[in-house]
Order: sequence, then structure tokens, then C-alpha cells
Amino acid sequence: MNSEIRALSPTALWNNFADLNAVPRASKKEERVIAFMKNFGKKLNLETIEDQVGNVLIKKPATQGFEDRKTIVMQSHLDMVHQKNKAVIFDFNTQGIEMYIDGDWVRAKGTTLGADNGLGVATIMAILESKTISHPAIEALFTIDEETGMTGAIGLKNDLLTGSILLNLDTEEDNEIGIGCAGGVDVTATRSYKEEDTTEIKVGYTLTVQGLQGGHSGMQIHEGLGNANKIMNRLLFGGFERFGLRISEIDGGGLRNAIPRESNAVIAVNANQTNNFEFEIQKQSSIIKAELASVEPKLEIVYSKTETPKKVMELSAQEGILRALYAANNGVYKMSSDITDLVETSNNIARVLIQNGTITIGCLTRSSVETSKIDLTNGLRSAFELSGCDVEYSGDYPGWTPNMQSSILAVMERLYEKINGEKAHVAACHAGLECGILGKHYPNMEMISFGPTIKGAHSPDERAQISSVQKYWAFMLEILKNIPQKESNN
Repeated sequence: MNSEIRALSPTALWNNFADLNAVPRASKKEERVIAFMKNFGKKLNLETIEDQVGNVLIKKPATQGFEDRKTIVMQSHLDMVHQKNKAVIFDFNTQGIEMYIDGDWVRAKGTTLGADNGLGVATIMAILESKTISHPAIEALFTIDEETGMTGAIGLKNDLLTGSILLNLDTEEDNEIGIGCAGGVDVTATRSYKEEDTTEIKVGYTLTVQGLQGGHSGMQIHEGLGNANKIMNRLLFGGFERFGLRISEIDGGGLRNAIPRESNAVIAVNANQTNNFEFEIQKQSSIIKAELASVEPKLEIVYSKTETPKKVMELSAQEGILRALYAANNGVYKMSSDITDLVETSNNIARVLIQNGTITIGCLTRSSVETSKIDLTNGLRSAFELSGCDVEYSGDYPGWTPNMQSSILAVMERLYEKINGEKAHVAACHAGLECGILGKHYPNMEMISFGPTIKGAHSPDERAQISSVQKYWAFMLEILKNIPQKESNN
């Protein structure tokens, strides 16, 4: 299966991507991929360093005739988001990603593909091992844990790199040159609650929201995709008010940077209300599916009778958390006043776990404006604290402020138009790129982000466009040949 991938052009890039995708590399579990990258560098007899947090740096001297060019840092992250469809049997800890070609796209069989940011890593690997590509001196920086905290970038020391230009290969539209990004913070609400014995007049049900697309909670937050946690809460809220529905447990969503695709609940309903309850669920299911028909055609809301749960949430805790989740903002909070069509601030209610007397709600709030981020997190904190939760902020990272006067931006704009016959889309994005953090360590470094077209990142629908990878590769080779010269000391 992966042999077909290896035959794609450019073969050096795709072969390295296939090698990389054979290595499990979940965020915070990067030991094997770190060893893989170190071994790769050492096999090439290149200076290879693992820093104190696990980032890997591989240095390659300039090719002949390019010694007078500025040293560049080529940067991508090693970890990938691990998501799979519910019915797919796959162990991310032991198995390599199973890829296949679908027309002009490379996909994975029911899991995330790892193109985010594996194609960037594979690009750098192909350049490091090449004996024919012209380039200036390269510092290849492979960071860890980008997807769940950016701790690799945060832990990078400010004396490791000497390059003056950084090329971040983590943008997902091939016509885009990224010059800015959003910062973010994790918002976590927790509380304990008492469990009550379920009365004998209750009947048990399982309720499932499934079939949603999911996706990147930054780059796709404006698309109006369904959030399984919000849909589930809408159903439970209505059932509680009409039929005395009681919650035993909820397990919805997963990673903070992924729009949740599924949610499961175990509930109890008054026995004399079961027919009315089922009718209402069917009615609400039709309404919600109609509302989301254009963006979520595979949405399913499924219910079935089950053994009546022995315990349910105490009434006050249930009522409070249902109201808090209804009030909590999800999706776009504010659009930028300065940049057309840019989401400024958003929130993703990514995880809802209620069981065994404990509530945990995980959100990721993003914003390119720090004060707007604070405004939204204050709103979330207020909603959850009113329901009795404790709220903590963690993993706070800065945004990346655009620099329209960057010399490398001018070079890349000119080259893109020359190669493609049209102007590039120069833009900031709503994703959390590492550039904001790296810029804190190296404030004088010019930074640009670009990459091939990838769709559905952070979901099992993730796919990379083959023709776009070819376009991006040609662009990359021209950039390497046109890096500006070092500034004279005279």
C-alpha cells in the first residue's frame, strides 16, 4: 500500500514521509521519533543535537557557491494528532499509518494521516540528504509536542540557533504565505459531585452523537462544523426539562485542538415518559441534522434502551453543568477588525467527561489579540464557576505578530508569482504555530510559514493533495536558491 506512496513525485519527499509514518509519534510520546531523527542525521554524518527537552537539531553546511547566503532555520514538528474513526481497529502506539492514494489525494485508512506536520518534516529530510539541491547553510529544527502544548518550542534555548531566517513548514494551503498566527490557552473546568441512587421508576438509555467531520479547531473553526459536545448538551438539556432526564455519565470529544466528532452518554428517563422521550429525540435529531445538513451530512444521533444505571448525578450539579455548557461560547467569538476574513478569537469545547463523581471540561481558546483572549476566557470561567466548577488556565502561548517588511517575505512573494503566474495570499492564520514562541526566543529572526495543501487535519478525514506537494516542492527549491546574502560588516 505504502509502495504506491513511495512512487509519487517528488520521490525523496514521499519516501521520507513513508519512513516517518512508520514511526508512532503521538504528542508527549515522541521517544521513538526523536531516536529516528537522530539516527537519520547521524547516518548522513551531519552534526545532530538533541536538546534538553527533546527537540532535534541537524546542521548541514551550505552547498558550493551559497556560503555567502544567510543561514536558514527549517522547522517542523515531529508529533502528530492521533484520531481514528470509532469502528476502526488501530493501535497508534504500535502501528504505522496505513496510507493510500485517492485520486489527487493521499489519505489514511480511517485514521489521521500525519501530513500535519509530517510533510514538513519529510521535506527537510529530503533536503538534508540531497547531494544535488543548492542551498545556504541549514539548521534543521524538529520540535516536539506542538499539538498539545508546544513545550518543545517553549523549552528551546535562545542560544541554540544562529540562523537569521526561519522557514516554518506548517501552513496547509499551498497559495498562502503565513506571516502571523493566533496564540492560545487551555481552559479546564473541574468539579466533584455527589452521586444519587437511580430510582426504580427510571429506564436506562445510551445516547450517541456520531458521524461528524471533526477537524482543526483553529483553521476550521469558522466553517460551522458540528461540535459533538454542544449537540449532546442540547439534547440532554431538552430531555432534562421535559422528561426528568438524569445523567449517569458523558464521554465526549478528545484532544483540545480537534473539533469533537463523537459524544456518548448514559442516562435515565422516567418510565412513563419513554415514548415521549424517544419521539422528542427523533424530532430534535431531525432539526439538528437539518440545521447542519450542508456541512455535516453524515451526522447521526442514535439512542437505545440499556440497563438502568445504578447511579446518576445529583440534581443541582446536573442542572448547573448543563446550563454552563449551554452558555459557554463555542466557535468564532470575534472576527478581526484589521484583517479581512481572519478569525480573531475563538473557543473549542473539546472535551466533556462526567463520571464517577467528577466533571472535567477541556477547552482551547485562541486569539491573535491578547486582550480579546482574556475577554473570552473570562466569559468561560464565569459560566463554569457559576456552576460550581474550579477553572484553571494552562499551556498559554503567544501569537505571532506579522512583519510585512520582512526581506524573506519579499523574496517569496516575487518567486511565487514568477513560478505560478499569480500572487500569493499573504495572511495571518487562526492556528497556533510555533513561530510566536520561537520569536520570543529569537526576536530578530525573520519568520515565514508555508506548506502544501492539507485538508481535514486533526481528523480521520485528513488528506494531502499530491499535485500541491509537487507545486510546493518546486517553490521550496527556488526559495533555497534565492535566500538573501549575509549582510556586510563594512
